[in-house]
Amino acid sequence: MTKSQNLSIPRIVVSGLRGGSGKTILSLCLISLFRKRGLFVTPFKKGPDYIDAGWLAKTAGTPCYNLDLFMMSPGQALQSFVSHIFQSRGVACNAPTLDHIAIIEGNRGLFDGVDDEGTYSTAELAKLLKTPVIIIVDCTKATNTIAAMVLGCQNMDTELPIGGIVLNRIATNRQETLIRKAIEKRCKLPVVGAIPRLKKDPFPERHMGLTPFQERQDVEESLALVADVGEKYIDADQVLKIANEASLLETSFEFRVSSSELNPPLSLFFKEGLTNNPTLIKGGEGGLVKIGIIRDSAFQFYYQENFEELERRGASLIEVSPLRETKLPEIDALYMGGGFPETHAIALADNVSFRNSLFNAIQDGLPVYAECGGLMYLGKGLVLGNKTYPMVGALPITFGLEKKPQAHGYTIIEVENSNPYFPDKTVLRGHEFHYSKVLEIEEADTYMAFNVKRGHGIIDGKDGICYKNVLAAYTHLHAIGAPEWAEGMVRCAVKFKNSSLSKT
Repeated sequence: MTKSQNLSIPRIVVSGLRGGSGKTILSLCLISLFRKRGLFVTPFKKGPDYIDAGWLAKTAGTPCYNLDLFMMSPGQALQSFVSHIFQSRGVACNAPTLDHIAIIEGNRGLFDGVDDEGTYSTAELAKLLKTPVIIIVDCTKATNTIAAMVLGCQNMDTELPIGGIVLNRIATNRQETLIRKAIEKRCKLPVVGAIPRLKKDPFPERHMGLTPFQERQDVEESLALVADVGEKYIDADQVLKIANEASLLETSFEFRVSSSELNPPLSLFFKEGLTNNPTLIKGGEGGLVKIGIIRDSAFQFYYQENFEELERRGASLIEVSPLRETKLPEIDALYMGGGFPETHAIALADNVSFRNSLFNAIQDGLPVYAECGGLMYLGKGLVLGNKTYPMVGALPITFGLEKKPQAHGYTIIEVENSNPYFPDKTVLRGHEFHYSKVLEIEEADTYMAFNVKRGHGIIDGKDGICYKNVLAAYTHLHAIGAPEWAEGMVRCAVKFKNSSLSKT
């Protein structure tokens, strides 16, 4: 069902001039400030990112959604933004007048992307969503030059709605005053915040990104520090004023309902209420099929949209932890996301009963779709230093860890061999980021489903190793840009369930 809608929700994009400039801490500061004011915040993260998105969701108290112009078409990204705004309103709307704001954290620098036109950049996303940009600038050892950099952004694309500037890593009051005057005079933009160089970094990095909040013991302490930074150094009134100046977003979008072929109880759909606000309706407790999700501190790289697309097609999702549980529950398929199995190698290896349970289920034909960390866990072993930690052993691959990334960026893969999940010749866009590599791969009853047109894959330009009903790849897919993924998952689960029923 398609619905025309004029969206006037306050919204801002947080961007920087480069990666590591302070976008995440500013986004978290703003979420904290606005929540304290009683606003409902829907967070979004631009680009293929799980860790920043996790922190945004944790701070907002509601799921964070990803928007990416490489993995999605502009129309798909726009529809996802609008529909998730209304979905969030439906979840929160006990009162129809509840204030609401969207915070969209960019990635890399404002105009950065995979081509010299910036086709997939944060700037292009901001224009697509007609959303003003707040730029945070690292001011280390600079004064007037900061204004020149901001002016360059303004001249780079005069159609880009830049709304304000936040100064970061300010050393002295004099430096702040000089930069403020230069920007306000030459760029005609307000400086809406100035964050000093913090004595304690609330978000230490690992592998070129933040440490996931699931692995931190001091999450609440870090979030309290962020809230304090926001209160002291950000002008929330000015930022809210800029957010309220966002242009009317005229769009038509499809209310996403389950397919008539599957006819499951609806998990997520929208219904016009008396207030004319779409209301989120939860479906029945049951589902057409049960899909397990391997999810704990070792495996936490998932897109919220992927869960929703599985539910929309009739799946009930069941979280499963190979760290805590001794065996698989009764499920019809298993989805294994990425994460950091290497930081939990001892615990994963020691849980022999769970490894055996999963191995046996795979031998019995359980459909399993795995990405990156999940791929590693399905292998024979993981070599760390001079020790090999046994994993599930369903795939004849031994993995090792390197000090530098072995693959980092967007991928384009084409299905070249028949497999349970994707039609032949399907072209999929995704991403990969891993420090692991294949140390050894044995000849066995396996084959590769994907030809890698962009990226690295598992080995020799191939990705997506298949065994029985297992498909495991380094490539991560986003369900909005690759709807074939959720369709394939549910189709395999239905087939497995029907097969199991016929045996009883």
